[in-house]
Amino acid sequence: MLSLQSTSTVRWLDQVDACLDEVLIDHAHCEKKAAGVAMNLLFSYVDHVTLARAMTEIVNEELEHFQLVLSLLERRGIPFRKLKPSSYGLRLHELIRKDEPGRAVDRLLVAGLIEARSCERFSVLAEHVADEELRYFYQSLFESEARHHATYVRLACEVAPEEQVRTRLHELAAREAEIIDRGDPFPRMHS
Repeated sequence: MLSLQSTSTVRWLDQVDACLDEVLIDHAHCEKKAAGVAMNLLFSYVDHVTLARAMTEIVNEELEHFQLVLSLLERRGIPFRKLKPSSYGLRLHELIRKDEPGRAVDRLLVAGLIEARSCERFSVLAEHVADEELRYFYQSLFESEARHHATYVRLACEVAPEEQVRTRLHELAAREAEIIDRGDPFPRMHS
């Protein structure tokens, strides 16, 4: 369903356990970045009406999630602040082809894979953390992240033939698994 080729590791859960506050702060940044990615796609492909409508919905939902995470941080007395991001997103974006329509397909699929990984991580967090509020919070986000992933893949299939999209998704998912397996030294949602 999520097109991922790996699952979260014990290494990542150890980072979560050691620095949950930082992971929560990074989660807020991830929601903000997800809204920005959808907005960039909207501006880049404004002539694709189906994509424009879908990106508008995703932007709104991601900004709503950003507000939810900010409220969660506030309730917990965790100040929102800048963090050095993980290299995950940058590494994935380096895989995007330069020429259209391959560029559009890859931008959509990379966004979809990031949503899929977020969805997988939310599911893992909901099962892993002992905090009831966080369990419920991450369970509540799972469905929308899965829907965003499916939307990005569906839209890519409107840009190029589905067989080509599925092949490229498999290639990108394999690289995403390598990137997530390599990880980052600091605790982040996608480290």
